[in-house]
Amino acid sequence: MAYSSVANAATDKAPVTSGKGAAVATAAGPVLLLAAFLWHPPILGRMPDNAAVAEAASADLTRWGIAHLAAVVGSAAIAVAFVAVREYLRSYGDHRTSAFGLGAVVVGSVMYAVLPGLEFAHIAAHETGADMEATQAALQEWFLVFLLSGAAFFLLGAVAFAVAVARTAPLSGGLNAVVAGALVVFALSRLVPVGVVQFYVQPAAALLALLPLAAGMWQRARTPADV
Repeated sequence: MAYSSVANAATDKAPVTSGKGAAVATAAGPVLLLAAFLWHPPILGRMPDNAAVAEAASADLTRWGIAHLAAVVGSAAIAVAFVAVREYLRSYGDHRTSAFGLGAVVVGSVMYAVLPGLEFAHIAAHETGADMEATQAALQEWFLVFLLSGAAFFLLGAVAFAVAVARTAPLSGGLNAVVAGALVVFALSRLVPVGVVQFYVQPAAALLALLPLAAGMWQRARTPADV
């Protein structure tokens, strides 16, 4: 009897622990993305700006490398956050819409993560004595291919998630509309090849979109019997 009571208590706690873990994962995604972009040397104009990129990279190669490593981690964390959001929305009755959205978001996040990987070429160029601005110019075509195609996939996924949020209304009051709108802005910002949009508007929209969902997950985990 004692063993059965312990087992039942552990089973009751499992959804709470899982829900809080999902909330933390959802909040971590935009926070890590913001940290990566704030650490990135500021490049505010049109991208890719070959001269500005070469100057920023050569000014501090260590910062350049760490910033782009952090950007890869941030992109991966965003994908993980959407996995958690998908499960959250499914618990409110959404099935197909967010499932489609998750696939598109993951593909878009993988393609977006290629971009900081390309930027490590500047470190190699510096170490070998190559022209860093010419290196950036050589990468420009592929940079735009991955940026725009990845952003297009991400936009498809984000719109699907926005529709799922609007339909299931997992949050209170007008937060559902705010989150749905922020998801679309988050994705659209990736299509704009301007530094201030990529580095500042994008993570701000990500925070506005995902933090309320994380808070909803946390609250739901605290009071599962009331949902």
